[in-house]
Amino acid sequence: MPEEWGFLNTGHHNAATNMAIDEALLNWHSRGVIPPTLRFYGWSAPSLSVGRLQRVDKRINFSALERYNCDFVRRLTGGSAVLHDDELTYSIVVTESHPSIPTSVREAYHILTRGILEGYRNLGIQADYAYPSREETIKGRSSVCFEQAAYYELIIDDKKLSGNAQVRKDNVLLQHGSIPMNINEEMLFDLFLFPSERMREKKRTSFCEKAIAINQITNQRHTYDMLVDAFYHGFQTGLDVKFKPMTLTDAQWDEINQLAKNKYTAEMMN
Repeated sequence: MPEEWGFLNTGHHNAATNMAIDEALLNWHSRGVIPPTLRFYGWSAPSLSVGRLQRVDKRINFSALERYNCDFVRRLTGGSAVLHDDELTYSIVVTESHPSIPTSVREAYHILTRGILEGYRNLGIQADYAYPSREETIKGRSSVCFEQAAYYELIIDDKKLSGNAQVRKDNVLLQHGSIPMNINEEMLFDLFLFPSERMREKKRTSFCEKAIAINQITNQRHTYDMLVDAFYHGFQTGLDVKFKPMTLTDAQWDEINQLAKNKYTAEMMN
């Protein structure tokens, strides 16, 4: 019989609140307050999230962020910068000691991204796992998440479909990721600093050859709710679990709002 996990659809919030909710879920699961949980969410404004250790000085164009009214936030997880806009975002919290979770970060990605794979197939998209070559792995990750697929991220025709990041803290694994319906390449590359406009255009053109989004593949316009339905069932199938809807209490929202204000909003101002 499938194990029962929690399910939370928090809708659209600003960047600080979204990252605070993910961290709160990790903390609550570590304390045994909530079961393993899948969360879906969106962004109330375009938002650039950067990895926990990613350098931003002389790399991010903060005046462009203001021009686009784009939020900026540093994630709890690692990885490269992601522009969150027209997308479904997911997060999962589960204990590291869970029998289904491998100790290897790479193999844990393999298990947890099964839900994404099945979600794409529910949309009629025949995605597959990425298996980067040794040379691509040695080359390392780009500053922009969707420029390069890591092991077990999802691709179609060698183009990256989604980006994922992971952290382990207090015996809990948190994985979250971006499932875009559209990618605004112009905005994305305006948010980075380049030595010349020629280099910016070169990078933008290269990016378009390496990344693709749902609406572009299907030639159809999708909505947040459509993706919630497809990926809800995808994770149910891919993880072989049953979901029980969760509702956050007023006290939990107070904790989230304090974390958003004291940590994530404060980081945005520095």
